[in-house]
Amino acid sequence: MKIQERAGGGNNRASAPAQPGAGERLPTPPRERKPALAALAVLLILVGALGATVLVLRAGDRISAVKIEKEIPVGAAVTDDAVTEVLVAADESVNYVEWSQLASLKKLKAKYTIPSGAVAVGEMFAEGTGLPEGKVNVGLSLKEGQYPSGLKPGDTVTAYRVGDAAAKSRNDGAETGSGSAAGAPLVESAQIALVREAEEGTVSSGTLPVTVTVDKAVAGPLAQAANAGEVALVRLPAGGAAGGASDGS
Repeated sequence: MKIQERAGGGNNRASAPAQPGAGERLPTPPRERKPALAALAVLLILVGALGATVLVLRAGDRISAVKIEKEIPVGAAVTDDAVTEVLVAADESVNYVEWSQLASLKKLKAKYTIPSGAVAVGEMFAEGTGLPEGKVNVGLSLKEGQYPSGLKPGDTVTAYRVGDAAAKSRNDGAETGSGSAAGAPLVESAQIALVREAEEGTVSSGTLPVTVTVDKAVAGPLAQAANAGEVALVRLPAGGAAGGASDGS
């Protein structure tokens, strides 16, 4: 009887499900592969590498060019203190003056007033005076009241004689009955080529150096009057005439 009970107990133990050991792991399902995401990652890496290569190539495709630091009036030559070196992107469609060509550039003249900050290109300069046929530049030193405010290169002006000589001319004209002729301008129409403002840190002399482009025929009388400090400028409106700008603005 005891033997049967022991056998029955053993049968019950054998029929119980086996439990995993403490060190065993349950099986896990296989990972799902995503080839599309892997291909996208590779593509992004290639695009990034290509973009970086293009940027490096573009950064290296530059040339050293001439930049105008001080305004150059029409007919004037380039000087060392008026230019500086600057890097610009190479462009075959733009005729940049390269820094290595500076010595040759100094032999040329400005075809028109070149403003400060411009990058020099070949079309700005020419051999000779750079002035139109029959034109010359005349320098004036004007006192306050002898020029309109805001005068700048490119403005068109009329030059009048003022001072003692002008007063004497008016008196002589009144006596001879030719007073209208006495008030005639020295130069009907002149173009401002350069206005040299006082540089920062320097003491102004109280005068404004101005360069005007005029016909060669009137350059002599204008220069004589300018030497005596007896020239006043009246700015003309765009397309205007001397008679319509007597207010000096």
